[in-house]
Amino acid sequence: MKLNQNIRKIEAKDLDFIYKSICELENEILDFEVFETIFNENISNSKNLYLIAENENEGLGFISFHTQNLLHHCGLVGEIQEFFVHQKYRGQGVGRLLINEILNFAEENNLKSIEVTTNKKRVENVAIYENLGFTLSHNKFTIYK
Repeated sequence: MKLNQNIRKIEAKDLDFIYKSICELENEILDFEVFETIFNENISNSKNLYLIAENENEGLGFISFHTQNLLHHCGLVGEIQEFFVHQKYRGQGVGRLLINEILNFAEENNLKSIEVTTNKKRVENVAIYENLGFTLSHNKFTIYK
């Protein structure tokens, strides 16, 4: 089945879809009011790119991408913060379309690199990111408070 997919910038009207997607991704119910505040702040920040893939009827997936100038890269670097494709649309090219939009943005804005981190419990994501052209090159350490 060929999907009629459209990619566009996320808007305030997409809040509910993004909230439900992130809750599914994290397997928990997040505080909606706090989420909404962060969502609105992030989509209005010109250093961020938030994209949604949709068909005529519904959201299929989304990606959030933040950029910053880093001294050790001597330039602009982007990081995928969240990347989600609804389970019933996985394997149909939705993720590839979203990643291609990020790659185009990175090229147009002369980014030095694109980074993505995945939780170790999501072992299947390593193969997905490698298939999308990413290289496993760093370790990330975290302290939770």
